[in-house]
Amino acid sequence: QVRLVESGGSLVQAGDSLRLSCAASGRILSINVMAWYRQAPGKQRELVAQISNGGSTNYADSVKGRFTISRDNAKNTVYLHMNKVKPEDTAVYYCNLFDYRTDYWGPGTQVTVSS
Repeated sequence: QVRLVESGGSLVQAGDSLRLSCAASGRILSINVMAWYRQAPGKQRELVAQISNGGSTNYADSVKGRFTISRDNAKNTVYLHMNKVKPEDTAVYYCNLFDYRTDYWGPGTQVTVSS
């Protein structure tokens, strides 16, 4: 079993920067993809960014150029560096780990951006 714990969510102002962290623990297979998803009130959960264990990344168009995903494989931790945040970035942000067998999810961390 894999456990994911997010941290770093906060109330910030538009234009600010924020860093989310997600630490994974348990029986983690070395080949995996870690990702950040978000869900705003009344909307479906959407992919924000993902990164493979080899470092390949993929971003939603809405965050390209503003957000950067990174990971520390030695610490089994993934980060989301959020720059120039906008009110529309307000959501619960969820960490995800997919090891090509199972999807694991964290409980989520709230990010609120005021205008």
